[in-house]
Amino acid sequence: MAITKQSEVAKIEVVGTWNVQVAIDMIIKEDGVEIGRSRTRKVFQPYTSSKDSDDKWTHTDRDISAEATEVQAVANAVWTDTVKANYKAFVESQEI
Repeated sequence: MAITKQSEVAKIEVVGTWNVQVAIDMIIKEDGVEIGRSRTRKVFQPYTSSKDSDDKWTHTDRDISAEATEVQAVANAVWTDTVKANYKAFVESQEI
C-alpha cells in the first residue's frame, strides 16, 4: 500500500490589473488511486513594497522563481513595465 502526495497547479487567474492568483491542488493517492484532494491559493503582486521612517518607498521585485513554470510565464506576461509602474504608484498612494 503506497501513499503518495503531489501538488498540481489547478488554476491561474489574473485578478484586477496586477494580481496573479494561483490555485494549487494537493492530491493524495493510495496505490495510484486518488483518495483525497485539498486546494490552497496564493496571490502574487509584482513587488513587495515597504516604506521607511523617512517616508521613502522601497519596491523589491517579487521572487517567483520557485513557482511552477506556467505561473512564472503568466506573471512575466502580465507584469509589463507599465503595469509595474502603475502598481508602484498605487501602493505609494495608499495611507499607511
